[in-house]
Amino acid sequence: MNLDLTGKNALVGGASKGIGKAIAQELAQLGANVTLLARNINALGSVSQTLDRSRGQEHNFFSVDYSDVSDLQRKVKALLMQYPIHILINNTGGPAGGSLSAASPTAFLEAFNNHLICNQMLSQMVVPFMKEEGYGRIINVISTSVKQPIDGLGVSNTIRGAVANWSKTLANEVGPYGITVNNVLPGFTETERLEEIINNKTNKLNKDEDEVTEAMKKGVPLRRFAAPWEVAAAAAFLASPSAAYISGINLPVDGGRTKSL
Repeated sequence: MNLDLTGKNALVGGASKGIGKAIAQELAQLGANVTLLARNINALGSVSQTLDRSRGQEHNFFSVDYSDVSDLQRKVKALLMQYPIHILINNTGGPAGGSLSAASPTAFLEAFNNHLICNQMLSQMVVPFMKEEGYGRIINVISTSVKQPIDGLGVSNTIRGAVANWSKTLANEVGPYGITVNNVLPGFTETERLEEIINNKTNKLNKDEDEVTEAMKKGVPLRRFAAPWEVAAAAAFLASPSAAYISGINLPVDGGRTKSL
């Protein structure tokens, strides 16, 4: 199986922590040169130091806020003047939890901008280079909510569904150029995002945090939460040469929790 990413350049969003950080580390282990994106410049610097360099990989990072689309576009454009991007990981923090009926229009607009608009803009910028290089992988980290909406995540359910349909449409358009587009759908993963969900459930149900946590684990056939690296491994495989004939799919990494196929 060919998982070698030596000589490939990857751009990883939300790379300062959690799943984004784990994906960056996995891609670097496979030989890729990785550029990290996130808001916290100090955290990015720390993550960069953990990336594998045993094959002469060169890594980079810069701070950007996805709510500032113009700044993101400007910085990525400058990056592309230095080298092409072969692997794009679209990953950014999910919208705050809460019911759909209580969500404000502003919350939808902000989430739409941070997820769909930024994904679209970044893809438009890197696809021409992927075509020239003859190698392209676009991987969107979204949520199992695109298959089965999650209670208490009204805005997220809505926006994630839009991203999934955007991704499938893009996969059909760029497929003739050998570029693949896929979605990784993390289940309950040990990140700050999961801590937020547990806290919301704890407050809503007026129960002990450990009780809520155990109840959530019982809803997963494997009876545990995922480690970030387990989600990252799926993304890294989709980024590899061996996944060249896999495109337009939603891949749950959820321990079997999602009830739909």
